[in-house]
Amino acid sequence: MNETRSVQIHPQAVVDPKAELASGVVIGPGAVVGPDVQIGENCWIGPNVVLEGRLTLGRDNRIFPGACLGQEPQDLKYRGAPTEVVIGDGNTIRECVTINRATDEGECTRIGDRNLLMAYCHLGHNCELGNSIVMSNAIQVAGHVIIEDRAVIGGCLGIHQFVHIGGMAMVGGMTRVDRDVPPYCLVEGHPGRVRGLNKVGLRRRGLADLHDGQEFRQLQEIWTLIYRSDLVIAEGLKQARTHTLLPAAEHLCSFLEASIGRGRRGPMPALTTR
Repeated sequence: MNETRSVQIHPQAVVDPKAELASGVVIGPGAVVGPDVQIGENCWIGPNVVLEGRLTLGRDNRIFPGACLGQEPQDLKYRGAPTEVVIGDGNTIRECVTINRATDEGECTRIGDRNLLMAYCHLGHNCELGNSIVMSNAIQVAGHVIIEDRAVIGGCLGIHQFVHIGGMAMVGGMTRVDRDVPPYCLVEGHPGRVRGLNKVGLRRRGLADLHDGQEFRQLQEIWTLIYRSDLVIAEGLKQARTHTLLPAAEHLCSFLEASIGRGRRGPMPALTTR
């Protein structure tokens, strides 16, 4: 049986009476919680955390000392619109992380569930994070970046605005991420380059076992066609579409097609091209 827990607010915390706090919330000393903040059940808000603006936290989140969530975007186009930050359930947000709200009316910076953002990460305005993402220390994410589920990103790097990072990708530490990172891929370097499939991550997630490894093998074959043949990426994708694609290969191809179609910088190239 779940027992309802009362809210615990340290005497040295400053919590606006209009803030909405669910049962089991703990707020540490020196924390500041603004009037438009909603905090879900069993969240722990550490010392000197600042929560302001239209900010919604789901349940079971842990926000460590010095984090600042919901501040105005660092965007010269911002004109004071009451934009939002929405954070899901079960996230761990470590020391001195900053997450800015969106820029224009009706927009939102959004984070899913069960993510780990290590110390000194910054998420700019209008970013969208999926679920079960790991971001190492001191990652600086510009505005409008999308990061899909289960991506793993190494520390001390910057991600250019409007970049899209695919699911289950792995980005090595200190990589310059200025183009879209395809799903399931391992990238690193300055500038970043695709090195191969994220085979360790795929096996850990059980993809290599699906359909007796058939999905993993097809993904490897399609990746090789796109990145290691004499074809340019667009031509490789057309040839890949002549096959019946399983979900992983379908996701990879759809991601690359969309990235090319956006026409900004396109997908990150491989380490060597032919």
